Amino acid sequence: MPSDISDKKVKFLEEKALEIRELIIEMLLNAGSGHSAGPLGMADVFSSLYFHTLNHIPSKPDWEERDRLVLSNGHICPVRYAAMALSGYFPLSELKTLRQLGSRLQGHPHRTSLPGLETTSGPLGEGVSQAIGIALAGKMNKKDYHVYVVTGDGEHDEGNIWESVMMGARYKLDNLTVIIDRNNIQIDGFTEDVMPLESLKNKYESFGWHAEDIDGNNIREIVLTLDKVKTIHEMPSVIIARTIPGKGVHFMENNYYWHGNPPNKEQAKMAMKDLRTLKNKIESEY
Repeated sequence: MPSDISDKKVKFLEEKALEIRELIIEMLLNAGSGHSAGPLGMADVFSSLYFHTLNHIPSKPDWEERDRLVLSNGHICPVRYAAMALSGYFPLSELKTLRQLGSRLQGHPHRTSLPGLETTSGPLGEGVSQAIGIALAGKMNKKDYHVYVVTGDGEHDEGNIWESVMMGARYKLDNLTVIIDRNNIQIDGFTEDVMPLESLKNKYESFGWHAEDIDGNNIREIVLTLDKVKTIHEMPSVIIARTIPGKGVHFMENNYYWHGNPPNKEQAKMAMKDLRTLKNKIESEY
């Protein structure tokens, strides 16, 4: 595992994350509905996955040796759609059709609608189980692909999650990595008020998983941790990515109102101004 990555690569990934955030704002404004906080908070993780970690070929989405990415908390799909479009899975112009009748880009991803989707996201709590099935199939078929599944923290209120966590440890699925968006909000409020979850790290470790707790908005830390968990053997891994919901937009950050609401025209203008400031900061740091 590399002990570090170059500043040039970090800057590239940060710029991609910023592009993803800008596209998210544009998509949600055009749609007039959708989720803002989660997608913005996870832009750094999805930039790292699509432009560094995943072994994939966008022009060959069904390539048998590809890594698999499952999105369990499907409501944050704008961040995935933006990353996929920037990667070349479908035209950027199609992002404008988010949530429209007949669009391939629905409010939750639909597996047969778009190339590069492994599952259909819907009821929360199912993605880890689906990913375990895919990872177990890879083991049985002696394939080298790695399976990543992105989940929400509020999703861990679901018992199905913990049943699948037990199964992942039972079969020693070291080709599986769960990434938890630990942003501390869900639609009804703050997670620790709705249903306390801490300590997620201790809980996963007690179930026989390797666990990492990281800053989910730090590109360098994300990438190095994603590299590290691929070296873990005989057990699955979980990365608890502590993110800021609404990251990059000052009036959305850490406000659970934006879990399930889009910006209006004036709010979108303010958001894009914040993101331009963030772009200038990236330029000045490198």
